[in-house]
Amino acid sequence: MKNPLIPEWLDVPGDLSHLDPRIWPRTAKRSEFGEISIGGQVASDLVRQFGSPLYVVDQEDFEARLMSTGRAFSDAAQKIGTTAKTYYASKALLTTEVVRWVDQAGLSIDVSTGGELAVALAAGIDGARIGLHGNNKSLVEIGRAITAGVGAIVVDSEIEIERIASVASAQDKVQAVRLRVNTGVHAHTHEYLATAREDQKFGIALTDVPDMVAKIRSHSQLRFLGLHSHIGSQIFVVDGFIAAAERLLDVHARLLENGEVPELNLGGGFGISYTAADRPMELSELAGRITTAVAAKCQRLGISVPALAFEPGRVIAGPAGITLYSVGTIKEVRITDQGAAATRKYVSVDGGISDNVRPALYEAEYSANLASRSSDAEAVLSRVVGKHCESGDIVVRHSMLPADVAVNDLLAVPATGAYCFSLSSNYNYLPRPAVIAVKAGVVKVLIRAETERDLLNRDAGFEPGEA
Repeated sequence: MKNPLIPEWLDVPGDLSHLDPRIWPRTAKRSEFGEISIGGQVASDLVRQFGSPLYVVDQEDFEARLMSTGRAFSDAAQKIGTTAKTYYASKALLTTEVVRWVDQAGLSIDVSTGGELAVALAAGIDGARIGLHGNNKSLVEIGRAITAGVGAIVVDSEIEIERIASVASAQDKVQAVRLRVNTGVHAHTHEYLATAREDQKFGIALTDVPDMVAKIRSHSQLRFLGLHSHIGSQIFVVDGFIAAAERLLDVHARLLENGEVPELNLGGGFGISYTAADRPMELSELAGRITTAVAAKCQRLGISVPALAFEPGRVIAGPAGITLYSVGTIKEVRITDQGAAATRKYVSVDGGISDNVRPALYEAEYSANLASRSSDAEAVLSRVVGKHCESGDIVVRHSMLPADVAVNDLLAVPATGAYCFSLSSNYNYLPRPAVIAVKAGVVKVLIRAETERDLLNRDAGFEPGEA
């Protein structure tokens, strides 16, 4: 009898050792001994060397996704007679080495804080290939960006127009800017991931755009590039992107009456598969449908197709990363308050909400596989949980794991390359894990693992002789 706690979308796999290529990095496979390997390195060796939890990035997969993503948008744009610039959304996963991969792939990068800007510049990417976002950019951040020669600053509120203009004037420079617009398009995603709703912090209302652009154009220190929109994240359908583009183009056409509007930035938010039930659209198809709709709308308006820009992040970083955990405790929980009595296996690991807050923050679903060995045991409904003092400290809410999962086994959670390390914390004073890259059998440390001593050294009351 099927466990009634199993959600309808969760299939009972025929082979618990199978690694679904829609979810796992392209070099992921089982070794001859049944252990998961990534980039030619087996899980247990990586954990012995770097500890667990451990973020592992398949560098080959990441680099390939950079190239294929940039090509998807460029090819689609070329078919409608224009160009497309692709910015990697650095908030997904940012290290200096990641920036170098972006640079080598010929893509640009977007940042949203002074810290992200500092990492990008430290990696050596040309400032002209950086875009600066943020709804509350300080004068210091604006000043650093203009000094670095960033290619575009995205204006998020009226007050920023004067800020950017004054700083550019002080540096005797002309700064290119985009205007972020709240299109009102409601993306099909979690409420907290939707960023174009009217009642939220980002962007300018469509009705206010003409006045804001007139103010931008009134400053000789500013050069208006065009409008920007970002409707949300983890989006599987194309209709929201098309609706946002059409609304922007209506305003874009009006703005052309008083000056140039060379670009249109349609943001990012393209979804990926976290579980076998997820069905995101192929990026090449999505890009083609968006650009075809843009061309059709421009034809109806009687205007030229502008240069386009996109800002993918998750679709590049997410599938390229996995997280390895060590199993600590296991318990069977008998549940009687949801109809027929049923059992769920709780598998506790050595990380949790501090290395992946998304399940708690967005009710995000993930998958899990036994990593240190294969198993032909029966599949049982399991919940992978962390070691934090929170009942919501869940890593994988619904998973089918082998019944013989045991203490000291390694578990791997795929599709954790985006928004896991970047949202990590020291909750309960857990040190953050290392981030490593693997490629062709070679391991490179991207971010060193923190230690308890690292955390104590930030405590102003700590005396070094005490520990």
